[in-house]
Amino acid sequence: MAEVKKAKIVLDKDFKIGDVDKRLYGSFVEHLGRAVYGGIYEPGHPTADEDGFRQDVLDLVRELDVPIVRYPGGNFVSGYNWEDGIGPRENRPRRLELAWRTIETNEIGVNEFADWAKKANSEVMMAINLGTRGIDAARNLIEYCNHPGGTYWSDLRKSHGYAEPHNFKLWCLGNEMDGSWQIGHKTAEEYGRIALESAKVMKLVDPTIELVACGSSYRAMRTFPEWEAIILDHTYHYADYVSVHTYYGNRNNDLGSYLARSLDMDEFIKTVIATCDYIKAKKRSRKTINLSFDEWNVWFHSNEADRHIEPWTIAPPQLEDIYTFEDALLVGCMLITLLKHADRVKIACLAQLVNVIAPIMTRTGGGAWRQTIYYPFLHASKYGRGYVLNVVSQSPVYETSDFSDVPVLESTAVVNEENDELTIFAVNRDQEDVLELECDLRSFPNYEVVEHIVMVHEDVKAVNTEDNPNNVVPHNNGDASVKGNKLVSYLPKLSWNVIRLAKKRG
Repeated sequence: MAEVKKAKIVLDKDFKIGDVDKRLYGSFVEHLGRAVYGGIYEPGHPTADEDGFRQDVLDLVRELDVPIVRYPGGNFVSGYNWEDGIGPRENRPRRLELAWRTIETNEIGVNEFADWAKKANSEVMMAINLGTRGIDAARNLIEYCNHPGGTYWSDLRKSHGYAEPHNFKLWCLGNEMDGSWQIGHKTAEEYGRIALESAKVMKLVDPTIELVACGSSYRAMRTFPEWEAIILDHTYHYADYVSVHTYYGNRNNDLGSYLARSLDMDEFIKTVIATCDYIKAKKRSRKTINLSFDEWNVWFHSNEADRHIEPWTIAPPQLEDIYTFEDALLVGCMLITLLKHADRVKIACLAQLVNVIAPIMTRTGGGAWRQTIYYPFLHASKYGRGYVLNVVSQSPVYETSDFSDVPVLESTAVVNEENDELTIFAVNRDQEDVLELECDLRSFPNYEVVEHIVMVHEDVKAVNTEDNPNNVVPHNNGDASVKGNKLVSYLPKLSWNVIRLAKKRG
């Protein structure tokens, strides 16, 4: 009989990484594909409310408890005139949308999206156009959104039926401006200058806002991390965060390497933090720039299909990845990685929310269902609130063509002191064997297992569909148990695990 593989973790309340900002569980809605039209908004749908918003989608978004949603892009924002989406709908222009080569009807704009966000129990993370626009459009937009009244743009908002300001508090200074694909692509010096001057006027209009400067589009950019150093050299006084973006895929069908991609994410975060702190030291500043990981997900399934989409149509099905069980495992590893950096990663946006590389899928005129990746995100959002522990871990490792010393166990733990709860998130990357997990609960006496959620499936390529929405779903029949100050569990091969503990009452 083969020896059981074993892993061990030690949890101590004194080993604290940082508090979890609730905005770590944010998401993203771009004017792209069916994210807006046919996603969140579909007048005439059986579940549509008086504003045309799909209630079945809203129910699923509220279930995820998404505290903030980035809008309206993405690549879209770099060619967007925000004024097109305000005022009477019958007067709004249709535009050629150049980022994704579609027709934008502008039926949904800033006011309607603010209405939707309220219904979703969320806040808006607003993005400004620093591709084709700049300082003047930025100051006008924030005046329209945030100023109480008595000026041209704020009174125009009032005339559109919004007497009270939206008070959006988090703003992105453009999107992926280092990318040659971006409309209005800029060098680091060019972007740093326009971002600085836009930030200045925005904070003059509303000093209470927070700003996110554009970091590199992904780690493999040739200008990374010099881009971050240059743009922060310009914007350090005004910016509060720098953005980080990454997507992964399993194009070579190498599962071992695929599930190790979160190690690349970890190194990406560490390098950006180091660059931020270098500029802090250079400027002899007391201010710390934190990270906004405002695009992250798996994205590769739809690449071939997107090549055949006819241009200049309205809301075609673009970037509609159908996620597998193995994708859910990687999303779980990525969530754990974000939590491990909770001291510096304060905002994150799963990109995106509906239909476009999303946890929620819909059929136009039909149903809405949860993709496989919905569940790890749901569990982290529900149970990953509090502060994160620096988990001391011992795990077997494996090698791949791309990575060395990949831990079979990927794990972290979150403490919610208010509820006397402890939650362990764990992925067993092993493709063959169960992993025996022993957890030292030395500073959590009298804690007991409340629930052990397990997500596992015999087919790593299994998906959920409208006709079979529960093909890949978690169960709560895990075997975790506590004896003395030890927790022991057997994690199934290739599994996502959420072990919830709470202090015994009485």
